[in-house]
Amino acid sequence: MRITRSAILITCLLVAAGDLVLIGQQPKYGVTVRVAKAEQLAKAKTYSWTTSQPSHIKTIDAQIVAAVDRELSALGLTKVASGNSDLLATYASVSRTDVDLKSKAKDGARREFPVGTLVVDLRDPATRQPLFRVRIDKPIDTEPDKLEAAINEAVTAMFEKYPTRTATKR
Repeated sequence: MRITRSAILITCLLVAAGDLVLIGQQPKYGVTVRVAKAEQLAKAKTYSWTTSQPSHIKTIDAQIVAAVDRELSALGLTKVASGNSDLLATYASVSRTDVDLKSKAKDGARREFPVGTLVVDLRDPATRQPLFRVRIDKPIDTEPDKLEAAINEAVTAMFEKYPTRTATKR
């Protein structure tokens, strides 16, 4: 069987394309934001919590809610325990284990590390549609004494992206 230059070139292109697919699948850590109606967010003065997918660990749930409350308060929003509010707050959190594909395999396994994902939504109370959705994916230290600081840091980073943040400085 004879191998031509074009076959070698095609093979090289396929290998390069495969590498690009792998590079494209590397997890991206950081904050992502979607804002639907910045003008409605700017007019909002109050918020209340609605049903969400809280952390199954009650301490972590309380830490996330407290951190979000702190950030919303810093934006000038007032928490309403019951009744009507301008925004509905909700969050969801998950943790996962990522694998460092660039690490050297030891005993057939690569380095693994925990990653936390937190999504906070501020919704329109009438339609329940998200007005502001912010998500952070970040490697975390799961030691209990370091977790609260990590949650506070993550929520602060998330709300730095709030559309009216420049108008309302801390």
